[in-house]
Amino acid sequence: MSAPDRIGEFVAAFGDAFADGTITRLKLGGYHGAEADLKSVEGRKVAIKAGERLSLVFRYKTRDITKNIPLDEAKAFLADGLATEYRSARLETTGIDLQFERQGDKQRLKRSEVAGRDAVEASHDRSKNRALSDTSSPWLHALGITGKDGAVRNDAQDKFRQINKMVEIFAPLIQQLKAKTPRILDMGAGKGYLDFALYDYLANRVGQAAEIIGVELRPALVTSGNALAKDSGFAGLRFEAGSILDYDASGADAVIALHACDTATDDAIYQGIKAGAGLIAVAPCCHKQIRRQIEAGKSDDRLDFLLRHGTFMERQAEMVTDGLRALLLEACGYRTKVFEFVSDAHTPKNNLIVAQKGAAGSREAALERIASVKAMFGIEKHYLEGLLDL
Repeated sequence: MSAPDRIGEFVAAFGDAFADGTITRLKLGGYHGAEADLKSVEGRKVAIKAGERLSLVFRYKTRDITKNIPLDEAKAFLADGLATEYRSARLETTGIDLQFERQGDKQRLKRSEVAGRDAVEASHDRSKNRALSDTSSPWLHALGITGKDGAVRNDAQDKFRQINKMVEIFAPLIQQLKAKTPRILDMGAGKGYLDFALYDYLANRVGQAAEIIGVELRPALVTSGNALAKDSGFAGLRFEAGSILDYDASGADAVIALHACDTATDDAIYQGIKAGAGLIAVAPCCHKQIRRQIEAGKSDDRLDFLLRHGTFMERQAEMVTDGLRALLLEACGYRTKVFEFVSDAHTPKNNLIVAQKGAAGSREAALERIASVKAMFGIEKHYLEGLLDL
């Protein structure tokens, strides 16, 4: 077959699968067009008020853009795109998979039979799977997440996805706390994205009473946050001015800090430990303190093959810093987990340390492990050690 026929066959198969509802997934890759940050395009069939459409998600390095187009336009997009801008495409249906490849003037189309794959419901409303299902909330618009029409803005897709994920993680943990009305401190709250989202979800979705306090050093953000909380009717949410380390955290049931820079993360952890909080959760940002010691210290010679490369040094410093934080929390009576809370395609600082009080391991074993790690990497003292006086 000639090259146009290969493309035509792929487009025709797509049209048939779209029409009879057997399409499950469409993906275009190998982009080499004018948009430097575009990585791939994914498509699925959706049903909206205007009729059936192909929903295309254009995935860029830092954002996603969604476009819903009718079938005729979708066919033209595929035909033109496969001939000029995309080197590969994959169509998955309930009965077959089609893989298109283009290399120079040569095109190839591979067909594979499949069995047992279920059809995908063409529903446009996917918000039921999100913690924040009501995007018409005024606070979302005030914080720049949604437009006047209540739809999530294209340039805020990553932020909205992160907020939803954090609520999905934190809400069940908060509901496990013993307090009837848990007191939650968000250290370095900024504009309070998480605070508004978490309060909205707890109060309006699950009926959980909570007191959420956003601690923020910048007075202007405290003022604007309190005004928005009042306008939103969130009586249990407020913002207070202060630094993380100087704030009186006594009585806190949970202490949270997202992307507090370098040792500010340790300040938040210390405040949570000192308050005896049942939950401490931090997403660290910047790891300068330990890195400086590793670079200046005398690490194990066997690590030289890694530490002599700047990019590996940076990654190693991040892992060692957060690994020691986890061990220090364990030494203070917390069981600890470290995991990615969103893909690194959306934010490079995507590790979350979650510590819950109780059922921790041996304090002595944790302290011995801390000493061993410090000796291995030539570290004199972790900043958090000094705060805890260990």
